[in-house]
Amino acid sequence: MTTESVPARSSTARVVVASLVGTTVEWYDFFLYGSAAALVFNKLFFPAHDPLVGTMLAFITYAVGFVARPLGGLVFGHYGDRLGRKKLLVLSLIMMGGATFLIGLLPTYQAVGVAAPLLLTALRLVQGFAIGGEWGGAVLIVSEHGSAEKRGFWASWPQAGVPLGNLLGTAVLAVLAAVQSDEAFLAWGWRVAFLLSGVLVLIGLWVRLAVAESPLFLEAASKAAEQGEEQKPPILEVLRRYRSEVLTAMGARFAENVVYYVLTSFVLTYVATFLELPRSVALNASLIAAVVHFISIPLWGALSDRVGRRPVYLVGAIGTGVWAFFFFTMLDTKSFFAITVATTIGLVFHGAMYGPQAAYFAELFGTRVRYSGASIGYQLASIVAGSLAPIIATALLAAFGSAVPISIYVALCSVVTIVAVVRSPETRERDLAADHGI
Repeated sequence: MTTESVPARSSTARVVVASLVGTTVEWYDFFLYGSAAALVFNKLFFPAHDPLVGTMLAFITYAVGFVARPLGGLVFGHYGDRLGRKKLLVLSLIMMGGATFLIGLLPTYQAVGVAAPLLLTALRLVQGFAIGGEWGGAVLIVSEHGSAEKRGFWASWPQAGVPLGNLLGTAVLAVLAAVQSDEAFLAWGWRVAFLLSGVLVLIGLWVRLAVAESPLFLEAASKAAEQGEEQKPPILEVLRRYRSEVLTAMGARFAENVVYYVLTSFVLTYVATFLELPRSVALNASLIAAVVHFISIPLWGALSDRVGRRPVYLVGAIGTGVWAFFFFTMLDTKSFFAITVATTIGLVFHGAMYGPQAAYFAELFGTRVRYSGASIGYQLASIVAGSLAPIIATALLAAFGSAVPISIYVALCSVVTIVAVVRSPETRERDLAADHGI
């Protein structure tokens, strides 16, 4: 491998802005699909007599994106640990934006039959593959630039790009739904939100290309080259030396991932289909909640710099497990105010897990395998957690006609995360330049 001299370090603020903008664009694309699956795709690509059946079919393609994420994390992690964080971040943004733009051009089931859902599924796979590589690179390039004392705060900003992307996607759909009739929205209005991705990707690329490569990566690569070390595939090193760290990341990720997709994707189905309220109720409630969520994530990240990653993470895990039983009760009031408060509080508890998560996972692995290790732990959990959450929640609702089983499901997931975090070491004081493998 050829190495380059270590360049001047980009300012932390510049790196944070670049990561935040790029992450926002990619998650706008990814979450836009989730919202469309609940509101549009179940009618245009998976027609069925029972609305819940059509929604479940749409969510299955939504889950396909999660299945592709670990593969994306593995491939991007491998080359991110070999070639650098920045190059792979640019590639992931191009792949995600291209797939989302093409979804906006797809013909419907009525026009081309079964080819429509097949093409939709293929593009969803590309989205999943791209987002699988995005997360690790975005949080690591910030973690490896920023100061150790404020790592939790700085690394939380790419995490904040997730609700910001969701906020942007929900806002676009809400505006389109508000200014169009239901017929126009289903006929062509929803496509505007997907085609807009082309413009957002160009903005994201312009910002992301302006930052320097991670200095820790360049230093580690230069040192390895000077010593003439043979480079082993990063995944083999992760599996040999960091198995417990991968399991810790997966367990910590479990409840966080499930809770988020229940609060942001399934809630649209519950409010619009089960409660039979206008879709604008759920969209506007999600819009307000996403703003608060965006603000809360860096605050939780900053708190983790003061008291540690584990205490803050446990507040989120315990809080979401308990709040699940209040959440649906408040939704059932059919009050817009109650629905908004329920979703907002749930997302604030989620932020307590998501805020410190980037620094927490980065601190579990050594620099030479950090992209691979963090990505694998993060993305593997998404297969059995976030990908299945809307499907399981919809199936439980269809089977029992009640949200109580869904609350129990969320609470059990929280227990998994609580156990994983309690059993793991505190990482706040760790030096990212050191090797923590066991």
